[in-house]
Amino acid sequence: MAKRPTPPKKTLSAANLSVLGADRLAGLLMEVAGGDALWKRRLRMELAGEVGAPDLALELDKRLTALGDSRVRVSWRKRPELVRDLQSLRRMIVDRLAELDARLAFDRMVAWFDLYPGLAVRVKDPKGELAVLFDGATGELATLASALGPQGAVPILADALATRLSEWASWIGRGVGDLSPAVASGLLAELTGGKPRPTGRLALVVRKLAERSGDLDAWIAAIPDDDRRRPEVGSVMATRLAAAGRVEEARAALEASRPAAPPPSRWGRKAEPAPPPPEQWLEAEIAVLDAEGRDEEADQARWILFERTLSPDALRAIIARLPDFEDVPALDRAFAHAAAYFDPVKGLAFLMTWPALREAAEMIEARGGELRGGHEDIALWASRLSARYPAAALILLRARARTLVRLGSGMTDEVEGLVHEAESLAVEAGDEGHAAFVAGLRTDMGTYRPPRR
Repeated sequence: MAKRPTPPKKTLSAANLSVLGADRLAGLLMEVAGGDALWKRRLRMELAGEVGAPDLALELDKRLTALGDSRVRVSWRKRPELVRDLQSLRRMIVDRLAELDARLAFDRMVAWFDLYPGLAVRVKDPKGELAVLFDGATGELATLASALGPQGAVPILADALATRLSEWASWIGRGVGDLSPAVASGLLAELTGGKPRPTGRLALVVRKLAERSGDLDAWIAAIPDDDRRRPEVGSVMATRLAAAGRVEEARAALEASRPAAPPPSRWGRKAEPAPPPPEQWLEAEIAVLDAEGRDEEADQARWILFERTLSPDALRAIIARLPDFEDVPALDRAFAHAAAYFDPVKGLAFLMTWPALREAAEMIEARGGELRGGHEDIALWASRLSARYPAAALILLRARARTLVRLGSGMTDEVEGLVHEAESLAVEAGDEGHAAFVAGLRTDMGTYRPPRR
């Protein structure tokens, strides 16, 4: 049986349009370009690219210069057209010129970014679309710089930071993850070698470049002395130094950032104790103690961290380091602490997540009066407990329903569903208080007063 010919397809795609042939497509493009200056420029650039990189670079320079020299204000109606123009220029640089000549492409990309300060002044852009457009191109800038290499890219980027720091610090900082380590290291050396210690925005760029190039000393040097005394900064320094095997420096950084007591009041008030260190600082202390080989103190610090935060990761680290058969007493201790935690909902969340369902059910029945139903997982927890611990699940469902009603939601579908599930669980748990619970809900609905607007 002869194969039927494939019918023509009307869907717009490159494959389907190719059947029209080059002559027909060229004619259509000329029709479109006849009334659209952007299309005319784009086609001229495409033709220039076929001639060679210098010709395409010349066409790009004409448009970049025109946009940079213009002083005409752009209204919000004209802004979309300008954005299309900028996007077209960027695509020609990144997709066409970069394939032909990496140096010419990088130079034009830098010139494209340098358009932003002038455009920001004369373009009405309340939604910040221009800033988003330029910020979104930082990865492509970094990719072009990496393709060019340190010798070609570093002097240009260093000059941009030296003369136009306000914008270029942000752009290089955003795109640093796409820079090759070689370019990042070269730019870092250019910014720091034999120069004063960087400050402000330049220091932020230096730190990001140091991270990308793996230069811990340059990263530390760019941190101001005052910031090193802050626990959130000193803890990061200590952690990185400990990981690098520089234990004494790690301990010094940690102690320098230990939270201190406030200075005594001149009015003779009682001196206040030092505030407790933040969680990040405690994690850094554990890392430093481990690096120092102080295993017992590190384990004690892990318990302190767990008891404060109920972090499952901290508990897993504790359990992993225990000898055989000592994990059960440790878990019992952890579960008891969670059940008595000052924030009952957070304690319950830990037990349900671990999971420790029996301990969670016991906690619910013991502290049900303290539980509030605002947590979004209350209904899910009740579902997980309902098969083996219906009384605990019932307490959670009732807490959730009461909270929703007292917040003013009324007898919504969610509340109706909770009441229906609670009725079934009450029968299973032998609870005779369902009618009183429903009556209490309706009383709460009657006393609710919406806030005035």
